[in-house]
Amino acid sequence: MRKAVVFFLSVLLIVGCSPSKKELFKETDYFVESLETTYKRYAILGGSDHQKLTEDGLYQITPIGRMVNVKIMKVVSREEYEDLRDDLESHYKNDSRVNSVYINNGGTIMIDCRN
Repeated sequence: MRKAVVFFLSVLLIVGCSPSKKELFKETDYFVESLETTYKRYAILGGSDHQKLTEDGLYQITPIGRMVNVKIMKVVSREEYEDLRDDLESHYKNDSRVNSVYINNGGTIMIDCRN
């Protein structure tokens, strides 16, 4: 039983600190910060000229208005989006610039920075 707990915690640590998620957080932080310092809002139809893709191609980050859209670039279950939403919520829980993090009707994740 103890080995199973240690194994589970090890897997969580590896997944939680994956380079891809670190890069995702860095990119979303950039867009959240730019809404505070550089832009009042991005183009309403998507800031495709500002769109970012993580180096491994797993996440696409697109600013839209005063929101940041995060899409997983492979077919995944709803649970994987829920896990990612939970990770992003935890990342931004003490950031007053972010109102909420949620899964939108299109199935992607939105980081809401509206005033």
